[in-house]
Amino acid sequence: MKELIINADDFGLSRGANKGIISAWHEGILTSTSLMVGGSGFEEAVALAGENPGLQVGLHLTLVQGRAVAGHPGFPSLVDREGNFPNDPVMAGMRYFFLKSLRKQLYREIEAQIQKFLATGIPLSHIDGHLNIHMHPVVFDILLELMPRYGIASFRLSRERFFNDLAIDRRRVMGKAADAFIFASLARRCEPELAMRSISHTDEVKGLLNSGRMTEDYLLKALDSLDEGVTEIYFHPGCHPCDELKKWMPDYQHEGELTALTSPAVKEKLKNMGITLRNYRGERKTYA
Repeated sequence: MKELIINADDFGLSRGANKGIISAWHEGILTSTSLMVGGSGFEEAVALAGENPGLQVGLHLTLVQGRAVAGHPGFPSLVDREGNFPNDPVMAGMRYFFLKSLRKQLYREIEAQIQKFLATGIPLSHIDGHLNIHMHPVVFDILLELMPRYGIASFRLSRERFFNDLAIDRRRVMGKAADAFIFASLARRCEPELAMRSISHTDEVKGLLNSGRMTEDYLLKALDSLDEGVTEIYFHPGCHPCDELKKWMPDYQHEGELTALTSPAVKEKLKNMGITLRNYRGERKTYA
């Protein structure tokens, strides 16, 4: 059996992101989303989640290109004077790995984001990360302690088959090869630790190598390469004009991804292939 989790990242980032995600839930194949608790659209997203209880919501852990929810005084600090994380994910990753003095701040920030999510009353279904920062070795080791404490039982194990993606889209070959290798290596480190704690994950995650360009044409082809078992495909749907989406992801095809998620051709193909749509809780979406 082939089962598919369709997730939208960046819920709470902005009004444009929220609008696209709710449209993909009501009109399309979306089964879950991931909430940025430090985003400018957080309060609106919480209200929308309350109005749509069938939409499963996880935590989109944000430690880069966003705003902290805890205070981090002192030097060196996790954030700048305005409370913002670094914009460069490579620089951020190196700081978090090599500056051991930041690890207490990271712990405090990660726990604060989990607690802020739980304070909304929304059931926390899974955890993933903005730019997949949750797979960073230091961040992951902190999560290993916090996930069982807070009852988080599902985790996005980000890994994607390079040659399957390349058969669909041959752009950015070297970048994709590097990403595939790095995240496959990280996944090998993470997987046994998750198993020891009975934290579940999907067999594969798609959206990693073609992030921001998960169009209708791409998705139709990607469905042909699904393996048996559970696969997650993640998207970044959104509606323009939106200053936040333009600022952080100027090259992403937000509206094109929303079109993919609501495409009649995609829905028809899912039905014909007998693919089950579900969320991390295992609840099925009864329409495609």
